[in-house]
Amino acid sequence: MLPKKGRPKSAYQTDDQLYEHYKIEREIAERLKNATPEERKGLYPVLYDELFRRIPHQPLLQRTKNTKRQSEKTGKQLKRLRSFLATDKVYLEIGPGDCHLAYSVAQHVKKVYAVDVSSEQPRAEKVPDNFEHIISDGVSVDIPAGSVDIAYSNQLMEHLHPDDAFEQLTNIYKVLAPGGIYICVTPNRYMGPHDISRYYDDESKGLHLKEYTNGELYGILKKAGFSNVSALRHIGDFYFRVPAPLILAVEFPLGWLPYGIRRMIARGVLFKDLLSLCMISTK
Repeated sequence: MLPKKGRPKSAYQTDDQLYEHYKIEREIAERLKNATPEERKGLYPVLYDELFRRIPHQPLLQRTKNTKRQSEKTGKQLKRLRSFLATDKVYLEIGPGDCHLAYSVAQHVKKVYAVDVSSEQPRAEKVPDNFEHIISDGVSVDIPAGSVDIAYSNQLMEHLHPDDAFEQLTNIYKVLAPGGIYICVTPNRYMGPHDISRYYDDESKGLHLKEYTNGELYGILKKAGFSNVSALRHIGDFYFRVPAPLILAVEFPLGWLPYGIRRMIARGVLFKDLLSLCMISTK
């Protein structure tokens, strides 16, 4: 099966590999979607390890071999985080992948926790002394309460079952110290889908179990207890907070538009950066 006309070509997989990936990821996603809450807590680690074993050509695994791209990606995220880091701070990353960013952050903070569901992804042989890797059931954050100053996730929320997202957010809230912050970066549904489905479907059917809008993420963060939720935006290397209601006011009308028009507008030059889903929340 070929990707839909007009959809991008994969830089890491042939058309046959892409379709194989699509079928396997949809199968695994269905198993997660149909599992009970108790079953899911055991399934997240098992199924993500299975994903990486069954799809050796998985782009995430392939990208880790591209050291230049990896360094550029880490550098971009460090710019986002740099003003919040200090040598007396404790940093938590949820869903750290190959831990390249977490290892880099370790040079700037007192302690780094990296919480993930999979142990299959390749990691550097030399691990910083102030780094601790923790395997999670996909929801729990097994770190002392009130001990974290900066929590960060990038491309994580969309992988959680919608029924588990709120529980994980409340667990992140618990481990934050008073005044601690959580920076959450996740794809905007109005620009998607962003998982393997983007080659074949108009909505995510793979392991992006739910892609959010700014309005949806804002609502669930507030419900989890965060008192100050803002959009984090940037001009060049300068990052600043934008009141969330302003972003929500721009985004809201898009929900009434047909998929094709909505996606074209959301991904356009005027709106792509404005509507990108990066929120900073304070305990």
